[in-house]
Amino acid sequence: MGARSGNNYLSAMRKLKADVWLGGQRVDDVTIHPAFVHGARSLASLYDLQAEAPEAMTFRTADGDRAGMSFIQPKSLEELRKRTAMFRRWAEYSHGMLGRTPDYLNASVAAMAAARDFFAASDPRFGANVANYYAQALKHDWCATHTLLNPRASRAAGWAGQTDADLALKLVEKTADGIVVNGCRMLATLGPLAEELLVFPSTVLKQEPAAEPFALAFAINCNARGLKFLCRDSFDPGRSHFDAPLASRFEEMDSVVIFDHVLIPWDRVFLCGDVARCNGLYGETNAVVNMMHQVVVKDVVKSEFMLGLAASIAEASDAMTLPHVRERLAEMIMTTEVMRACLRAAEADAAPDRWGQWMPARAPLDTARNLFPRLYPRLVEIVQLNSSSSLMATPSEADFASALLPEIERYFATAGALARDRVALYRLAWDVAGSAFGGRQTLYERFFFGDPVRMASALVDNTDLKPLIARVHDFLKRPD
Repeated sequence: MGARSGNNYLSAMRKLKADVWLGGQRVDDVTIHPAFVHGARSLASLYDLQAEAPEAMTFRTADGDRAGMSFIQPKSLEELRKRTAMFRRWAEYSHGMLGRTPDYLNASVAAMAAARDFFAASDPRFGANVANYYAQALKHDWCATHTLLNPRASRAAGWAGQTDADLALKLVEKTADGIVVNGCRMLATLGPLAEELLVFPSTVLKQEPAAEPFALAFAINCNARGLKFLCRDSFDPGRSHFDAPLASRFEEMDSVVIFDHVLIPWDRVFLCGDVARCNGLYGETNAVVNMMHQVVVKDVVKSEFMLGLAASIAEASDAMTLPHVRERLAEMIMTTEVMRACLRAAEADAAPDRWGQWMPARAPLDTARNLFPRLYPRLVEIVQLNSSSSLMATPSEADFASALLPEIERYFATAGALARDRVALYRLAWDVAGSAFGGRQTLYERFFFGDPVRMASALVDNTDLKPLIARVHDFLKRPD
């Protein structure tokens, strides 16, 4: 089939019938349920973009079919930049508000497939499995999600008779048909709207035999027997696009995934019991670089949107000349330009890796992914500060259709905007900076790649500081 359409995605989701739970009830069809329908339609629209612009959004595979550009294994800087352009086009659809679009994992799987020898070194079957999975993903253009984190019982060992090891996803049995796993993982963003679930090593495991049951990497259908998705409250309020311009379109549900003795067929297993390779999977295969590439493109688009929103508010409120407003806009400009610069530097310093893929440079992407969790909350704060009480003075769409319309048009209009346009702008600002949807976006960006402290520590580990230290010592030794 190759690159799919939106209708194909929605049809597949209607047939999937995954075990999805929300508010104590099982969801029969996520394509029509109020909590999921708009997110499903937005994902369908992303797939439709592939058909609308095939030259930009897809590439020719070896068999002559077309596949989504996010699956490409770049062999040149030109192909890498084509992938960037595809990432950007999808990100622009939601202005970066959809964080886990399918391209995120597509690029990751592409890197792992190129590095099939990494998996084969653990077991020859695993190398073939990851390559075959990539081929099938190309063919079906699956919508995939992933889950990384194990739950915590308590920092006090043995709390209520439970330990982390009792709750974490782990291997419980090997059979002729595959491995059986049991436990829990969190947090699968987009889980109820996905067809495939990828499970990767959660954190760095201790190099000891006791860690081996937790050293797992595999893929499974989201409707597998024993697999359940437990969802948080929906942040789609069921309002119109005017009343909730972002939440009514881009709610990507987060879910906890429960594995009740789930059988993973052997042909879907990528690693099992190999602690060292699980710990090195992301870095050794460069999957993390491809993931960062997609994320930084999204961050650039999101920064641009937030800057445009703040500038629109300044114009509508006739505040563009105020020094404190201009200072805040300048801060947002700097954030946007830093993110752009990191992306451009990563492409400018791109080079082939040992697996034959053309990879963007890791250091600028690593810098951007450490900066954005710190910078995005400030972008939100600036929108709050520059909007002030106008965030609360926002009549609904129903008010504009009521007998109050003459008063609303009189009291809510400004020299720079008609009443309806001004209210629409501030309702958008509220969805970014004050609503449940906006609060989730801020939390999401804070912890997108995990604990910021651990990320910072990893950045130090991944940066070669020895030459810089040597320069300092060389200077201290200079006789002149």
